[in-house]
Amino acid sequence: MRTCVGCRKRELAGELLRVVAVDGRLVVDERRRLPGRGAWLHPGPDCLAKAERKRAFPRALRAPGALDAAGLHEHAAFAADNGSGMFSGPRETRKQVDPS
Repeated sequence: MRTCVGCRKRELAGELLRVVAVDGRLVVDERRRLPGRGAWLHPGPDCLAKAERKRAFPRALRAPGALDAAGLHEHAAFAADNGSGMFSGPRETRKQVDPS
């Protein structure tokens, strides 16, 4: 279980993207192999905007100063309307109830 730095909801690691700081820039770690601390974020523009507004990335990554988020805005998972059908927020799971 990981916590999204934007909305603070807990999800499985497979539902979130790992973001790391590389030379003062935020980069999506697609393979989850880059060294260093990682911050976890739901794919979608709303959680990215919340995380930036709360200045959550420098705090979560323990990085001094501001971090450049331009790389995140260019990533397909954070495009406002990318049309890819990609999961763009926390998913609710409900159990099927037998009507009998």
